[in-house]
Amino acid sequence: MRLRTGRRRSIDAGAVLALLLAAASPAVAEPLTLKQVSQALVKATPGNPPDFSDAELIGLDLSDLDFKGAKLVGADLLGANLSRANLSGADLSGAKLDRVTITRTNFAGANLSDASLFDVAAYSTTEFPRPEEAPNFEGADLSGTDIQARLPGVNMRGADLSDAHMGLKRGQLKSPIWHDFSGCDLTGAKLRNTDLHGVHLQFTKLVGADLTGANLHVADLSHADLSGADLTGADLSGADLDGAILRDVKGLNETKGLEDAKNRDKAVY
Repeated sequence: MRLRTGRRRSIDAGAVLALLLAAASPAVAEPLTLKQVSQALVKATPGNPPDFSDAELIGLDLSDLDFKGAKLVGADLLGANLSRANLSGADLSGAKLDRVTITRTNFAGANLSDASLFDVAAYSTTEFPRPEEAPNFEGADLSGTDIQARLPGVNMRGADLSDAHMGLKRGQLKSPIWHDFSGCDLTGAKLRNTDLHGVHLQFTKLVGADLTGANLHVADLSHADLSGADLTGADLSGADLDGAILRDVKGLNETKGLEDAKNRDKAVY
């Protein structure tokens, strides 16, 4: 079939259709450069924050940059360096933060719901983490987030980790490399239905935390402070309660597997 224009030039109908489809298809976003990101941040105002939603920021050195209030919904930051960056109040929902460096990064009040944080680097050394290097997640929304990381001593006060996956996955061997939240401050945090299977939580502050329905199977809660926490419906089977502070805990009699918990006689009630 041939179509004719006013100039009587023959045009293949298939080619016309292909051009129309190409015009209607959304353009594939090109990876952003550090210069482009920096320029967007400079032009941003409090009322008009930069929008990097669905942007490809793989491997960029974004250290020390101010992303406060920025939109990074669904952004791919695989392997990026966010050391000392300010992401307070930023929207990172659904973002990919795998293998990202987050030394001293500020995520206070940020939205990281349904994001992925696999093997992130929070400290310059794996042996003796320095407290001053810890990232800050205070008040952040981490609900539904998949966190497979070593984050000891991190500030997560008041954070929402409901339905987050922080524990061992099926067939995965227990390792402190990806499941270490020991010494974290989770005071007042929401951990409703959170998967904490096999997680290291020794010396962690869980004062007043909401752990209703949480999966704490074989988790290490030795010397953790759960004063005033709500454990209604939580699974404590195989958990280590050596020295754990359980004063004024709510729903302790409504937990699962408490009789199978280790060292429960050594807990402080």
